[in-house]
Amino acid sequence: MSEKLLELHSAPESLTFQLETALSNVGTDADVAVNSLVRFPALDERDALRTLLSLHDLWLGPVEHLGGRERFHGHPAVMAIKWRLEHEFVARLNRRAEYQMSRLDVASPVEAMRRVAAVDLIPPVYDWLRNEASWDELVEFLALEGGPDGGFDDYVALTQIGLTGGPKVALAENYWDEMGRGTLSDVHTVLHDGLVDATDMRVVPREELPISALERAAIGGVLATNRWLQPEALGAFGLIELQAGPRCRAIVRALRRLDAPAGAFPFYEEHAVADPRHGKDWLDSVIAPLGVDQPGRSERMIRGAVWRSEVNHQFFQDAHRNFVGTAAVAA
Repeated sequence: MSEKLLELHSAPESLTFQLETALSNVGTDADVAVNSLVRFPALDERDALRTLLSLHDLWLGPVEHLGGRERFHGHPAVMAIKWRLEHEFVARLNRRAEYQMSRLDVASPVEAMRRVAAVDLIPPVYDWLRNEASWDELVEFLALEGGPDGGFDDYVALTQIGLTGGPKVALAENYWDEMGRGTLSDVHTVLHDGLVDATDMRVVPREELPISALERAAIGGVLATNRWLQPEALGAFGLIELQAGPRCRAIVRALRRLDAPAGAFPFYEEHAVADPRHGKDWLDSVIAPLGVDQPGRSERMIRGAVWRSEVNHQFFQDAHRNFVGTAAVAA
């Protein structure tokens, strides 16, 4: 991102700046500041996405990191801004999903999910990472990628609300794996912390992220914080499980090639083994029965998977262009 654009998106003209300022207001004018933003327009897609991520922090971020902003969770003006930006985002996702959706049999949700998962299963940038990337390039990519399931434990916990029977049990088992099956050192977020420490990985500020990375972060928050999008969430999060295994195996091979420190391996090694099993269980025990129980839900679950697929595709194209220097060639 150019310095000029960075300055623009940090200026008072941006919705991101206005929202951050309003949420940080601890005085008596706090309500006035937030209420004034209900119709305040975003500068562009980047500004809208960064604003959404700030809003999602109120739902998903650690309370101790919010500095009092959590008091605005559920505030009518905050909800109105969130509603407006999320519906615009969903409309963009639907437009981009039209072609893939037209080629899928929504009456066969498991087969359709498999077909979506086969798209970009191992994007070309992972071949480059496995065989050619330098240590600094690998670490920078992993910082942008954020792991195959950043925040996934909370996403699963929120998405299973209201489900019953086998699907709820399957998601509970998935969550228990995310929690290291009760062993703190095996919790997936703890494993990722170990990866960050071992590689001295930086946290990339949101203002430096490309739009495709902002989208990839925002889609999880949109799906996890909206009950009306539960079917789409089940499809999108299921796709993460279906695709993560081979990508993680490529990262493990890159780490070995570059003689990475021992602490860099457990996170990706765990996902390389566990996620293929998780993906199968998600299809067999969540997608399949829910598609039979409510046939109209099948199309929406598949649509959520396509949304994630489209967002992923743009992210990996941008990553390939950024790191390799050219657009990736579709297989």
